[in-house]
Parts: sequence; structure tokens; C-alpha cells
Amino acid sequence: MFKRALSLPSDPGESIFLWGPRQTGKTSLLRETYPSAAWYDLLKTDLYIRLHTHPQLLREELLAMDTPRIVVIDEVQKVPAVLDEVHWLIENTRHRFILCGSSARKVRRGHANLLGGRAVRHELFGLVSKELQDQFDVVGMVNRGYIPRHYMSGAPERLIRSYVQDYLKEEIAAEGMVRRLPAFADFLSAASLSDTELVNFTTIARDCGVSSPSIKGYFQILEDTLLGSFLPAYTKRPKRRVIQSPKFYFSDVGIVNHLAKRGTLRPATELFGKAFENWVHHELKAYQSYSGAYKDICYWRLASGIEVDFIVGDMECAIEAKGATRPNPDHLRSLREIAIDHNVGRRILVSMEDRARRTEDGIDVLPARIFAHRLWAGQLV
Repeated sequence: MFKRALSLPSDPGESIFLWGPRQTGKTSLLRETYPSAAWYDLLKTDLYIRLHTHPQLLREELLAMDTPRIVVIDEVQKVPAVLDEVHWLIENTRHRFILCGSSARKVRRGHANLLGGRAVRHELFGLVSKELQDQFDVVGMVNRGYIPRHYMSGAPERLIRSYVQDYLKEEIAAEGMVRRLPAFADFLSAASLSDTELVNFTTIARDCGVSSPSIKGYFQILEDTLLGSFLPAYTKRPKRRVIQSPKFYFSDVGIVNHLAKRGTLRPATELFGKAFENWVHHELKAYQSYSGAYKDICYWRLASGIEVDFIVGDMECAIEAKGATRPNPDHLRSLREIAIDHNVGRRILVSMEDRARRTEDGIDVLPARIFAHRLWAGQLV
């Protein structure tokens, strides 16, 4: 349906780990890219039981093949022991492996074999503007999120509710990640209110009735299952006192909207602005990953509260996200303050304004669509 922006080699010279949140389209992308691959889908109960009980069967079956194959193992985290077999097969045969999953937590926590750098890591994100082309609608993305099925649905609320419930049941409960599932469910709702914000572990712990260390562990679960990530602060060469704590972003704003009970979001409102900032973060992070730029993304904030949402690289670009339709001078204040302390390459305000413009002091005010187009054309960062 969509041409994904993540480009995987059709004839890989080395094995690949493909990670990504649930339902982002990993399996569809792999079936399209590797139609002739030998396929092991560990969501199939009979196959899961067979390899969980006897992981060496993977080695024996592949050794029986007459010619080297590309081998896809989907949901590989469900049977981490097969990675030892994959390791041996990489070293001793010409098979190449595409290892796909939505969570590296069980793999890491079980001290499973991560192949010691023998497989290149890729990550598939939810939909980005480049993939949607003419179907791109920033208001739709901010309301429905980036999961393909949710974005294309005219009424995604029921789908998102099922997504969260399945996540709790299949990713959290089934894998034994937490002892108290109701407390974790309460945590998800509380954490959604911290999306795009500095996280106060103590406050969330009090609201959920668990300890602060437990809350930190819960956030680690969100990271491990690719449902969210922390954004570090930019702290190099400070001239004024800066905040050093990280901020947190969910990987899909539709999930945030559901958990926080936001309802329909409209431009120029406070909640739209928070969701709009999540979208800009999503586009930046996906672009950095897919393009291979690998530049750090941080945020910058003074102790006084003045903040720039995103810093790319070593002050190569400073980006502020505002969901306003008519940005005013107050919206530009942080981009002007940061220029006092740092030599910034470019300063950009992304907004819902209709037309692009540049201020006299060199700040680019870009509509969301133009920002997205220039980003994926490699013209911004």
C-alpha cells in the first residue's frame, strides 16, 4: 500500500536485525523485499513450541537445504535460544538471516546471543510523511498516529484500544515483564501525560501507587518494546545554567491520545501543540535512522524554562515545533535566546502556518508540509 522509506538490500551481503513497534509493517516489508526467503514465523504456535523445545531443529533443517538461502525469522524474541543456532549458521554456512521482532527486552534480559555485530541493526518506524505523499495529512497524523492501520482508518479509536490491550496481554503479561499488570496499565495512562515533557518519576510513582524505581523500570520496558524513547538534553558549552534531565516521547501519538483521553485535536490548541511536537520528533528520528545520517537529536532548555524542542548534531540545526496557525514573536523567543549562547547553523520554527517565510534575523518559519518535504529531501539536517 505504501512505499516504505526504509530501504533493505534485496540481496543482503550480511544478516540483519529488523526491530520496530507492533503493527508498523515489518512483516509486510520483509515479504515484499524477500519473497523467496525461507520463513519461520514464531507467532505460529506449532513452530514456536517446536523451536522453543528443540532450537537445534533450525540448524538441522537449514543444513538440509542444498543451496544457501535468505532466512527470515519473525518475532525472534519469542525464542531467544535460536540465536545461538543462527550464530553457528552464520559462521559455518552461507545462509543470511533477517531477524525480526518488536522487543529486544527478552533477548537482552535472557543474555541471549546478539551475534556480536554479525547482523546489521535496522528499525522500522510508523508511517512518515514521505511514505504517504499525497495522502499525507498532518492533522490526521496528529490525531490518528503513525501505525498504518490506524492512520488509514476513519475511526481508529477501537483499533488503538485493541492495540494497547494486546500490548498489555501479549508483550507485557505473556513475557512476564511486570508482576502487577494493573499498576503497569495505570502507569501507561500517567506516562502519556508526560509525552514531550521532562519526566517526574516521583509524581508518577505516587499516582500509580508504586515506587520510583518501579516507574523507572516501567519506562525501560517502553524503551525495550520500542513504544517510546528518552530525548537527552544538550549540555555542551553552556553559558547559562541548563536542564540536564531527559524528556520522553512515545513512538506513536495515537497511543498517547488514547491513553490521555484527549479526544479530537484541533490546530492552535495546547493539546494539538503537544501532539504536533511528537510528530516532529517522529519525523526527525525516522529520517536520521533511514538516511543513515546518525546525528544526535537533543533538546535545549535553560533553568528559566526557555526551551528549544530539538537540536540536531552539534548545533547544526535548532528546531521549534508549534501547532499554531499564526506564530507570534513569543513563539520565536527560544530560537533567538539559543543564538545568544551558541553558534547555530539553522533555526527553524515548524508550525501550521500556510506559507513559508524567513524573519529578518534568519529564522525559517515553515509549514508542516514544507518542513517534511525539505527534511526528506535532505535540505534541512
